[in-house]
Amino acid sequence: MDGTAEGTLGLIEKLPVAQCPQFLHKVIDGVCGRAKPRFQDYGSIWNLREWLEVLDSTTAFIKTRVGKDGGSEEISNELSGINPEYKEVIIKCIKSRKPEIREALVENVCAMSSAYLQDFDWQLKLAMSSDKLSTLQMPLVNLDLDIVENGAIAPVSIEMNKEELQNLINSLEAANKVVLQLK
Repeated sequence: MDGTAEGTLGLIEKLPVAQCPQFLHKVIDGVCGRAKPRFQDYGSIWNLREWLEVLDSTTAFIKTRVGKDGGSEEISNELSGINPEYKEVIIKCIKSRKPEIREALVENVCAMSSAYLQDFDWQLKLAMSSDKLSTLQMPLVNLDLDIVENGAIAPVSIEMNKEELQNLINSLEAANKVVLQLK
């Protein structure tokens, strides 16, 4: 896919147009801190790579358009390569929930500006189980964070397994993308 809106959002056209509003509203719910759409609900339409791409590109497009306060005409121009039916659905969904999306984006920026990470440290260890399960070896990461909030440093320790660590990394990468888009 190329970097244009129609290139990154083109996969949305694999979704039947009648299901598009439901998908877009679920993506917007995710932007607003509620439940995102789930792959298991759309696995028959997109493979995993396509799913991750369409979810990421749709989320980024919505955040960027609302963050830049783009009007319907501007959004339409950016979606020039998209089927007109899909374009109309995308514009209607963004327009109908624009105040809610904007509020969520502002809350995220405010939350990021009032608390920030000052320092971190990590350790890797193996969890040992009881004598019955002594062969279990599960790698864990201890992550110690110094969070500055309202001028005070608060230490936070988190113990994560491999899956939780990957989720944290994915969340941090997503947060970094949002911060870069807001600059």
